[in-house]
Amino acid sequence: MTNNAVLEFTKDLIAQPSVTPADCDCQEMMISRLEAVGFNIERLNFGEVTNLWAVHGESGPILAFAGHTDVVPTGPIENWASHPFKPEVRDGYLYGRGAADMKGSIAAMTIAAERFISANPDHSGRLAFLITSDEEGPAVNGTVKVIEHLQQQGEQLRWCVVGEPSSTNKLGDVIKNGRRGSLNGELTIQGKQGHIAYPHLADNPIHHACPALADLIAEQWDQGNDFFPATSFQISNINSGTGATNVIPGTTEVVFNFRYSTEVTQEELQQRTEAILNRHQLDYKLDWKLSGLPFLTEPGELVGAAQSALIEVMGSEAELSTSGGTSDGRFIAPTGAQVIELGPCNATIHQLNERVLVEELEQTAQIYQSIMSNLLA
Repeated sequence: MTNNAVLEFTKDLIAQPSVTPADCDCQEMMISRLEAVGFNIERLNFGEVTNLWAVHGESGPILAFAGHTDVVPTGPIENWASHPFKPEVRDGYLYGRGAADMKGSIAAMTIAAERFISANPDHSGRLAFLITSDEEGPAVNGTVKVIEHLQQQGEQLRWCVVGEPSSTNKLGDVIKNGRRGSLNGELTIQGKQGHIAYPHLADNPIHHACPALADLIAEQWDQGNDFFPATSFQISNINSGTGATNVIPGTTEVVFNFRYSTEVTQEELQQRTEAILNRHQLDYKLDWKLSGLPFLTEPGELVGAAQSALIEVMGSEAELSTSGGTSDGRFIAPTGAQVIELGPCNATIHQLNERVLVEELEQTAQIYQSIMSNLLA
């Protein structure tokens, strides 16, 4: 297997315009390679979403590599230095939508599996792939549905490496060994619309909202812990008014989010929020939506296997971090699996001119293969 294999497969994947939830046969390209080395393939499609579960080995603990073939929209194509779906190598970088997030990782884990099985055809345990085209979208018909299917079949993942771009300055400088929980709230505060010159005949919901929101912002929800920063409350949108300058609005809508640690629960955040709102005697409606529970994989088998692989390939260990947004790891960790995220640098993900260092594509495959060897050889 030449050192160009990962680069060439990444380029093939980038050339498919798989804007979420489209897969554009990226998974079929994987399947053709995985079947060739003996993987059993299960296509699990829900709605418009394409999902893949592939397994090599008959029994024993499962090491799964998880990822997604969908990408975010490109933005104005004319603002890219080269076409986002025509991969191009310039100055040591591969450019294209999905280069870092995460077709480079998809290619690396596929090539790593080919190499590992060639060297270890009778490896212990089982090596698996859990791939979706619904990570960048609503994430309702992707990994979460595959996990439900596996649980119904009595399958349990022991270890899972999610190929999200976790690195900051160079490949492997950060491993995400957990993520904060994400809890969203949509708050509607009721008032009474009226003429702005006659405020005694109206009831301004903005005026009622401001003191309550100030208290929510000032609240210290927890102190965090050794792995998580303190819980953060952030308002993302406030909307009110009719567009006229002389009308007191009838309602105010506020959208907010908690990124929360393992020191507080979803239920506690909801109860404390509503207690603050009630203290201000607001007439309100509040709808909650949980995007993901917090999870943490403490140092152990999987973290140790990844750190050993990084020393072998990159010559250094990674910093363990729980920062950043959510990933599909939030659906896998609650099953009891050890979960980490390890992949390329994330500096250009979702941006124009997304790119990844060519040399780091091959190194990513080597790291993934080393993890496979450390756990299954």
